[in-house]
Amino acid sequence: MRQKLVLHFPSTVVEQPFVYHLVKDMKLMVNILKANINPRKEGRMVVEVSGEKEDFLEGVEFLQSRGVKVFPLEQEIVWVKEKCTQCGACTVICPSGALSLKRPEMEIQFDDDKCIICEYCIKACPARAMEARY
Repeated sequence: MRQKLVLHFPSTVVEQPFVYHLVKDMKLMVNILKANINPRKEGRMVVEVSGEKEDFLEGVEFLQSRGVKVFPLEQEIVWVKEKCTQCGACTVICPSGALSLKRPEMEIQFDDDKCIICEYCIKACPARAMEARY
């Protein structure tokens, strides 16, 4: 089983080693796609979790029992090719390499499997060819 999740950590548990326990105790593979702690010491992580279904469900239950809110990632970034002017602004800002410039054609390519939904491309695109969909 493989799923992208959004984890919200209250300030009371933000410093606990949850990823360690998911990996070591529940035998899950956790890929951290995005993480941040705000000034109120609340945390938010976007992770891709994979493993056996029973282990996955045990991991989600473990997180929830300790006050972590777990949501499936339902947002996606979509490249609207027809709007794209091929300027390359999105490729410069993309931290995951989901957006790249194919050479020598100088054409934008989008690999949505690499996208971490940081939304930087949406802000960078002057043609508004990058969109968030829920």
